[in-house]
Amino acid sequence: MVKITFQPVSAQKPEKDVDGDKIVIPQANEQLVVPAGPKKPFPTGLCCLTFGLVVLTSVLVTASVYIYRYHYISQQIPEDSLFHCRIVYEDSIYAPLRGRQELEENVGIYLDDNYEQISVPVPHFGGSDPADIIHDFQRGLTAYYDIALDKCYITELNTTMVMPPRNLWELLVNVKRGTYLPQTYIIQEEMMVTGRVRNMRQLGPFIHRLCYGKETYRLRRRSQRRRIDRRETKKCHSIRHFENTFVVETVIC
Repeated sequence: MVKITFQPVSAQKPEKDVDGDKIVIPQANEQLVVPAGPKKPFPTGLCCLTFGLVVLTSVLVTASVYIYRYHYISQQIPEDSLFHCRIVYEDSIYAPLRGRQELEENVGIYLDDNYEQISVPVPHFGGSDPADIIHDFQRGLTAYYDIALDKCYITELNTTMVMPPRNLWELLVNVKRGTYLPQTYIIQEEMMVTGRVRNMRQLGPFIHRLCYGKETYRLRRRSQRRRIDRRETKKCHSIRHFENTFVVETVIC
């Protein structure tokens, strides 16, 4: 019988370097020295970029305000909506000895409300009454207020003889600048009274304000041609005005 025995192996591990694992705590009288890292430079490039963006934004805002005020608004709102006009025209049929005559009127053009208001003062010559006229393009109506008779007359708007507000405004601006001279002749239109108007509200706010409290009648346009001879009758009254490149004499009978 064989007996096997094992000898215990005794080996000492080498002692570790205790100094490498020691944590040294500074004493109270010792100062902790922290190694200083490299100093970062001041970000001047970022400041310049921010300042440039602020200046660019200010320029863009100023340019936008300028374009809006002087380009967009100038196209939407006219420079002037009130005009004092004088026009010289030939009246060779009714006054051949006088030659050319002058017509004066005040014109108000209201683009937002799409209507025109004309005030004709007492003319220098006889045969025409002073009047206030409204052309309401939204309602398609024209109102004549004869100041001498203190009566209102309503008829359908004649768009072939009356310029729309925008076109009339451009015409008067060009005349004011001296770049366009309207033709100087007269056209006559005859109107006939057909009945009295009872319901004033159906005429719209502008004509209602003009004719409120006054006798108001409807008119029907007769067949017209250029330069019709004047009828010598006391029942007819005429109003001379212009809303185009020519003068119109409206004869109401």
